Amino acid sequence: MTSQASTIYSLQAPKDVSLNDIEAELGKIWQGYGIAGEDGALPAATRATTFTLVVYEPEQTQYLLAALGFYKGPIDGILGPQTVSALRDAQKSLGLERTGKTNPQMLIRLREELAKLHSGGEHQSGNNISADEYSTDAASARIADEIALRNPCRIISLIPVVGEDEGVQAQVSAYCPIQKQSSSSLVCCEYITLTGTAAALERIGGMVPALLIGGLPKFIWWKATPDPNNGLFKRLAAVCDNVIVDSCNFNEPDNDLLSLQALIDNGVPLADLNWRRVGGWQELTAEAYDAPARRKALTEVDRVNIDYEKGNHTQALLFLGWLASRLNWRAVSYEQEMGDYTIRRFKFMGDNQREIQAELAGVPVADFGDIPGDLIAIRLSSTNPDANCGTLICSETGGCMRMETQGGAQSAGVFQQITSLSEQKAEALLSQQVQRWGKEALFEESLKVTAQLIQLAQKG
Repeated sequence: MTSQASTIYSLQAPKDVSLNDIEAELGKIWQGYGIAGEDGALPAATRATTFTLVVYEPEQTQYLLAALGFYKGPIDGILGPQTVSALRDAQKSLGLERTGKTNPQMLIRLREELAKLHSGGEHQSGNNISADEYSTDAASARIADEIALRNPCRIISLIPVVGEDEGVQAQVSAYCPIQKQSSSSLVCCEYITLTGTAAALERIGGMVPALLIGGLPKFIWWKATPDPNNGLFKRLAAVCDNVIVDSCNFNEPDNDLLSLQALIDNGVPLADLNWRRVGGWQELTAEAYDAPARRKALTEVDRVNIDYEKGNHTQALLFLGWLASRLNWRAVSYEQEMGDYTIRRFKFMGDNQREIQAELAGVPVADFGDIPGDLIAIRLSSTNPDANCGTLICSETGGCMRMETQGGAQSAGVFQQITSLSEQKAEALLSQQVQRWGKEALFEESLKVTAQLIQLAQKG
């Protein structure tokens, strides 16, 4: 899904304000705005009448360190021992003084190194982070492009920074996309940006709920490693209608997915943007067995092969968890094989004690996309040569080359191709997600089985 670019009009560029004056400053923006149209009239403007979105987005230090292979810990904006150690390792590698601290010049050097890495067509093995260059303003504009086009809302950005605790700095701003078909009116988002260390933001966590618009839906987009014990997270989750994450950026996919399950167990209404990316594959799989004759053949499936872009295996696990939950398969064993391909094998027991083998293969690709771990191909088949259950589904870009060389094409009774999901970036998916809130039963059922698969693998 891509949205047509539109001109963004700024009612108010980011303006520094005191924490106590946020609402008053926003009120001044709306009292004093004006754009003169061709006839001299002012277009009508709509403010924040649909929902409030809280975006928790750590600044880029940890993302860059992780993308370059120096950091393996949680993305949380906290200058802990792991982050300090990673900074020192990066500084040593770059020939800088090993202070263990970050600054704007350090960020510039890290961005330059990542640009070199990408231009060379290389990709750090095991790295799950796609760290695009951004600033707070650029991030706000991307969100506004996708969300404010459809919904006038309030966006509160919480930006934990790695560094010295100097309190919390606040900014307010307002942006309105101008569309040709509705140039007589403006649909505007208003922004509140709060920046400080994670500890500083937690100190002022009590005032954030007061900035949420009463009587309207409230969402959190937690663009960091989910932590059920994070005080600010718990405070906001208790007052919001939906907690939104994106597991494609999990630095430790297995442990972070288990954290999601813990949140669901505690009653948190959770949504994962990466789950929405898997939706197209689920729909084509269900469609392949929709015909009555093949619906019965589905019970003959006992071999599952899933190829994904090597790195983050979250999409592959979520798809397998969904399939196993729908077909009532129970995982009984696990093994792993490392090498150029990362192979994970699960054995399930189905109805009537049928044995099902599932293989997840992380495939190294030279041209990796914006979404770490995108699915490439899925094959469902049977050891029964008379079964009419073979199905092969491929991405438009990745194709089924590896599976075809293994005889997959010959065994597939149904061949389908899914269009590229590379355009399904977080901002576009988020604009869809905020149209719904509350618990998602299918996601929760699938994640529960996915968590069981992870726990089985960790025991092995």
